[in-house]
Amino acid sequence: MNTHMVVLVTAGSLDEAVSIGRAVVEERLAACANVVPGVRSIYRWQGTVHDDPEVLLVIKTRADRFDQLAHRVQELHSYDVPEIIALPLATGSSRYLAWLNEATAEPS
Repeated sequence: MNTHMVVLVTAGSLDEAVSIGRAVVEERLAACANVVPGVRSIYRWQGTVHDDPEVLLVIKTRADRFDQLAHRVQELHSYDVPEIIALPLATGSSRYLAWLNEATAEPS
């Protein structure tokens, strides 16, 4: 079983992406959130193809935190149906994964 994951979330603005990223890290739902501006998204929504600028969040977390993370992103996000997709993290350096575990641990 994979115990770590990378979660991808797109946002409509840099401010929104930063706000979501900061919240999930501060709340220990994620260890890190990279904010990648300059993403161009082409997608179908409500029967129409759209071509819009977006900002990508690359979030690192533990698999057991995903449901809480997804719920919190949904609460904070301006989209009706935000992209919240998770990819299993096959492996990583032991020091990085230890840090990820510590950074997402429930406070004592």
